[in-house]
Amino acid sequence: MRIRIEGTDLPGRRPGADALRLHNVHVGVQRKAEVVDRVRADAADAAWDLEVTSREVDGLLDVGGPWVHGRPGARFLYLSWGAVTGDEFAMFRRAKLMFGDVPTEVLRAAHDGAGTLHGRLRLTDAAGDPVCARVRPPAIVWTVD
Repeated sequence: MRIRIEGTDLPGRRPGADALRLHNVHVGVQRKAEVVDRVRADAADAAWDLEVTSREVDGLLDVGGPWVHGRPGARFLYLSWGAVTGDEFAMFRRAKLMFGDVPTEVLRAAHDGAGTLHGRLRLTDAAGDPVCARVRPPAIVWTVD
């Protein structure tokens, strides 16, 4: 199953920097323990294209693969924020995109090959900081395109 995560309204490279002493902030998608495909937090937008496995188990859809975290019934993707110094990525917060928050008919359509599962979200929270914690609809919109 193909997934595309599209983020807009990034917070900038120094969100909360004065308080947190963070510089050169980036966001990326977590693949197992590694944060990859990092995008500068002052970019106009960010997008990640992922391939996951999906299967039906007892009438329910389950997803898996190196991008997917969590136990069956509570699977999710991580968008991870960190300060970059040289080759080092120092993570300071993450956003959790739960598959359980995808409308059933949308997830089923993506599983059945009707198109790519798209998740669209703002990457800045109400306080102007990087979005974090569980991102639930309507803060993320899931469609199949």
